[in-house]
Amino acid sequence: MKALTQTDYHFPGQQTVYHGKVRDVYNIDGKKLVMVATDRISAFDVILPKGIPFKGQMLNQIAAKFLDATTDICPNWKLATPDPMVTVGVMCKGFPIEMIVRGYLCGSAWRAYKSGVREICGVRLPEGMKENQKFPAPIITPTTKAEIGEHDADISRDEILKRGLCTPEEYALLEDYTLRLFERGTQIAAQRGLILVDTKYEFGTHDGQIYLMDEIHTPDSSRYFYSEGYEERFAKGEPQKQLSKEFVREWLMDNGFQGKEGQQVPEMTDEIVEAISNRYIELYEHITGEKFVREETENIAARIERNVTDYLNA
Repeated sequence: MKALTQTDYHFPGQQTVYHGKVRDVYNIDGKKLVMVATDRISAFDVILPKGIPFKGQMLNQIAAKFLDATTDICPNWKLATPDPMVTVGVMCKGFPIEMIVRGYLCGSAWRAYKSGVREICGVRLPEGMKENQKFPAPIITPTTKAEIGEHDADISRDEILKRGLCTPEEYALLEDYTLRLFERGTQIAAQRGLILVDTKYEFGTHDGQIYLMDEIHTPDSSRYFYSEGYEERFAKGEPQKQLSKEFVREWLMDNGFQGKEGQQVPEMTDEIVEAISNRYIELYEHITGEKFVREETENIAARIERNVTDYLNA
C-alpha cells in the first residue's frame, strides 16, 4: 500500500501553493482553491514521519459528505470533488481562529481539568466532573490558528474581539453556526451508533458572507465514541471505545512523545501504520454507513494531476 505524503503540482491558472500539516492547498487564479488531502498524519502539531495509506481519500470523502449535508445551515466553500483525495472550492478569507466545540470532557480539556483548571477559553467548567462526562450543554473553546511549527493556543471570545480577529456580529454568527453544525453532526453520528464528542470548524468570508471552510466531522478534526457501552464504561471509570485520532496521540504518549522539545517520534512500524489505516477505514464506514472503496494507489500523484487538470480545463 502506497501513501501520498508530498505534492508538487502546476495546475492551469495556479498562482501559489500552501503546504499545511495534512493538506496542500493550490490557489487557482486567486478565485478557487484545490485542496489535496494527503496521507500525512500529524499529532501534537508535529507531522509524523510516515503517511497512512487511504487516509487522505477517507478524510476528503467524509468531509465532502458532511459539507453537502449541512448546506442548509450555512454556505460552504466546496464546489466539486474531481478526485477522491481532492476538493475544489471558492477562495475565502479565513478567520485566524478555529472554533472548537466540546460536548464531553475529554482529551486536552480533561488533562487540564484534572490538573485543577476550571476555566477554558473564558468558559467556566462545573466542579466534580469526571473524564468523558457529557457537559450540560456543548461549550465553545476557540484556538488561534497557528503557523506551521507553532502550537495552536487557547483564546477566549473576549480576547478574540479585543484583538479584532472578527467583529462582535461575526463572532455571534460563528458561534451560532458552530453549535448548529455540531448538533447536525451529533444527530448523524447517533444514527450510526456513534457519539460526536468534540470537533473543530474553520470559517472565512466570501463575497461578504461567512462560509464554512476546510474539512468537517472527519477523524482528524473530530472525536467519536461508540454509543453502545458508553454509559457502562463511564459508570465504571473505564476508557471509552473511540474512533478518532486520539488513539494515535495515546500511542505517542505511551512511547514518550508529546511534541515537546528534545522528544523523538517513536518508530512507526508497518504494523502501526496499517493499524492506523484500518482505524480510519473503520470510522469511515461507521460514520457514512457505506463500505469504503479503496482507490488504486499505484500512482496517486499522476491520477490527481489528471483529474484536477481535466476539471479546471472544463
